[in-house]
Amino acid sequence: MAPRADGRPDLPAVRERQSLREQVAHALRAALITGEMRPGMVYSAPALAAQFGVSATPVREAMLDLAKEGLVEAVRNKGFRVTELSERDLDELTELRRLIEVPTVSQLAGRPAGAGDAPSFEALRPQARAIVDAAERGDLLGYVDADIRFHLDLLALAGNSHLVEVVRDLRNRARLYGLSALHQRGGLVDSAREHLTLLDLLSAGDVSGAERLMREHIRHVRGIWASRPE
Repeated sequence: MAPRADGRPDLPAVRERQSLREQVAHALRAALITGEMRPGMVYSAPALAAQFGVSATPVREAMLDLAKEGLVEAVRNKGFRVTELSERDLDELTELRRLIEVPTVSQLAGRPAGAGDAPSFEALRPQARAIVDAAERGDLLGYVDADIRFHLDLLALAGNSHLVEVVRDLRNRARLYGLSALHQRGGLVDSAREHLTLLDLLSAGDVSGAERLMREHIRHVRGIWASRPE
């Protein structure tokens, strides 16, 4: 999904059944996560509002919400600049995800299938298939949405809502800059199928296998981040 020749981002359509502010925030967040809105560039609320066909107020409010998440920063009298992340930032975010998600997945895999608190991994299989379907269609925004839902819902099975919120924040801050390049190389579907394999390992109670795959999956994500647009 390459930026338009005139430099304006190719933004997704806003959704119904949400407030206008929420719709705009969702669309902007998706564009930020995939790198459609480029790091370091400044975007004005009126210009974005014109693309959405709405007033500048909900766009400005949505951008302020994103600023609280660290995704953009306000630039006086100009608009909002997309936050840039250094290679060190990405390494540190990767390490935090590894420290949190790998042992959590290992813990989930180790729960006996017949135990009263045993998680139902099969309930997540439709989400895992949705990730693969989006990858096969080349629907990058759909891929990101399904991927985030899958990982957060998987971690939620551990019963720690604070852990889930921490990982949500980490994922929001580290946009998948190289997702489009991965799709063009034909590797997006393989990455998507790792989610189905992970569920197989979890359902089988394969602690070492699930832990190893989760570690590899996070490593692959760091590789995607390395393919940032120039």
